[in-house]
Amino acid sequence: MATANARQRARENPLKVTALLSVVGYVLVLGTFAGVLPIYPSIGIETVNLLSDAIAVVNSVATVSLVLGWYWIRKGEVGKHRAAMLTSFALILVFLALYLVKVGGSGGEKHITVDGVVYYAYLLMLAVHILLSVVAVPVVLYALVLGLTHSPSELRDTAHRRVGRIAAGSWILSLTLGVVTYLMLNHIYSWYIPQ
Repeated sequence: MATANARQRARENPLKVTALLSVVGYVLVLGTFAGVLPIYPSIGIETVNLLSDAIAVVNSVATVSLVLGWYWIRKGEVGKHRAAMLTSFALILVFLALYLVKVGGSGGEKHITVDGVVYYAYLLMLAVHILLSVVAVPVVLYALVLGLTHSPSELRDTAHRRVGRIAAGSWILSLTLGVVTYLMLNHIYSWYIPQ
């Protein structure tokens, strides 16, 4: 009964639910970066590297799932689309948990040791990745809330399709750039952690 009531409230107020979930996510991430959430275990560089690798795998699988979801909805396969998008969202939650432990437990981020054009290309890709990941949060959540609270036939009368295109496109690009910058930082060039 409580679940049905919560779903009905979310159905009637998708923007409010999206705003609330977005704020919770932003507070969690910003609180972790600011060091005001002392909830993470202290981790060493070996664990940071392991988490970085796991995050890249999770994000790669999420990207494939998103592309499949996009493909399936264009083919009219709503059930497969829904499963792919829910899988992608679940994977992003896994990413978020791993990322917050990595950042909150290590006390810092790795920095790439490369100069010139490659350095600026890396910074540009990283900046676009971060910007898209920040902007995508409410868009993805709004598409998700609509998708979870409406039937496929009802979704035709909502902004789900339009918002979903923006969400999926920005999400795919953000994840792809994240994996490329991971490869540059961890496997192509060297890195250091500032003291």
